[in-house]
Parts: sequence; structure tokens; C-alpha cells
Amino acid sequence: MAEWEKQINAMTLVVGDLERSKTFYREVFGLLPLDEEEDLAVLGFTNMYVALRRDPAHQPPGREVLGLAEKGVGQFAIWVEDVDAVRAELDEHGVTLISGPADRGWGMRTITFADPDGYIWQIAQDLP
Repeated sequence: MAEWEKQINAMTLVVGDLERSKTFYREVFGLLPLDEEEDLAVLGFTNMYVALRRDPAHQPPGREVLGLAEKGVGQFAIWVEDVDAVRAELDEHGVTLISGPADRGWGMRTITFADPDGYIWQIAQDLP
């Protein structure tokens, strides 16, 4: 078997409105596109690229997907030092939380929210 590092370096999120999504990721995460084309914007997180690809037929997921997100299904996660400080920053951008902030039984404090196309993000910190 070949040896290779099992690390995700890039992902593509299909979005319905590219401008709306670029605005969201710029305001909420402070990211600017590293590369842009008519239907594509590539953003750089630390050690990972996220491509936003416009698909005009894409519709945001309904309540059932958001319900799954509340249970931790199908979401991206970012670890931080202070969840409550991030929540205050998200409040400044008008981001509505799906859950949290809450101390979880598995030893983390979390908040969860969705981007404009329903992709779920969890912000988490280790509890002492």
C-alpha cells in the first residue's frame, strides 16, 4: 500500500449565489478569494482551500438537513481558544446560531451555524 498523508487540503462547496457566499465567507471568516473565475471563487483557510462553485440550480437544504446539523451530522469544525469570543464576532455579522454556546459531554464548548447554502459550521473549544 502506498504511504500518503490522510489530510484534506481542498474541498468544493456548491452554492446558488456566488456573490452572497463570497460576502458571507469574507464577513464571517475574514477570507478573500485567492482566485476567481465567473462561477468559482477559491478561499484559503489555514492549510486548506475551499472552492465556492456556483450552480444556479442549487437550492439550500430544508429544515430536515438543519435538524440533522443540530445532532452533529454533516458539518465542518474549527477549533478555537474562546467560543464565546467567536460568538460575539458572529453576532456582529448577524449570523444566526443553530445551537450553543453549550458545554458538551465529550469535553468541548460549541456553537453551530449554517452558511447561506446550508453548509454547517461548528466552532469548538476544549474544556478544561
